[in-house]
Amino acid sequence: MSLLIVGSVALDNVATPFDKVENALGGSAVYISLSASYFSGPVHIVGVVGDDFPKEYISMLESHDVVCDGLQIVPGGKTFRWAGKYHYDLNMRDTLLTELNVFETFDPVIPDTLKKAKYLCLGNIDPTLQLKVLDQIEKPRFVVCDTMNYWIEGKKEELLKVFPRIDVLIINDSEARLLAHEPNLIKAAKAIREMGVPSLIIKKGEHGALLFTEDVIFSAPAYPLEMIHDPTGAGDSFAGGFVGYLHKSQDTSAECLKRAVVYGSTMASFCVEQFSTKGLEGLSNLRIQDRFREFLTISRFNEEA
Repeated sequence: MSLLIVGSVALDNVATPFDKVENALGGSAVYISLSASYFSGPVHIVGVVGDDFPKEYISMLESHDVVCDGLQIVPGGKTFRWAGKYHYDLNMRDTLLTELNVFETFDPVIPDTLKKAKYLCLGNIDPTLQLKVLDQIEKPRFVVCDTMNYWIEGKKEELLKVFPRIDVLIINDSEARLLAHEPNLIKAAKAIREMGVPSLIIKKGEHGALLFTEDVIFSAPAYPLEMIHDPTGAGDSFAGGFVGYLHKSQDTSAECLKRAVVYGSTMASFCVEQFSTKGLEGLSNLRIQDRFREFLTISRFNEEA
């Protein structure tokens, strides 16, 4: 059963207090698919780029069993570009440039071979496009969806139409508060689930992630890193690890969702250790499993005094 990722593919300029990169590979579809590829390949992506998009980036993705047949390349077009600068508090950043270019008119057309995909992850694209993708997929078994404050503020009506058609929504803490108009995350989660969201994950950056289902509230820690080089793509890497593990296991029970959250946090921790996708490119299954077990160690305790 295929795993399909739909989202943005971008070229990023990123500056942190420690270093900077230009024309680096980015975009939600890239981070999600690359992260997911370590659990369950092949992973298929649908996105759009211009003919200025470096061929070596496509080759790198394909070497990780990411199938790019659904990647539209627009002749004479320019790829979506984003530039940002992070503060010493890496939770804070300034967006310096956003050029949508070919992404502005992105029309996600799902190849016929992928219309029966059972696992689908929708990156934080326009909810109108998310609905269009859902209309093209025949009876998906499990749908993961991301969104962002831009769509929550500007297209909430369309976003609310997406929620009943997905299985898990992944957002960060500020987005949860904005969507629910509620500062308390527990109350916010309840309000969002009442909007039609079956299960919700609220990412809290360096403070981990919360999973909410009908019967479960689960808190996963973040991995304690001494050095974070680039937070860009951490949330998408989380989503990739999460959906990739579920696709591999073919199990969507509450216990498996918990493990998937920890695998998501595991992949996010690798992502932030280097700029762009470099932290995800050279991993091995052994390193991933070792770090997953470290998560278990730092969160396990003996209940006896």
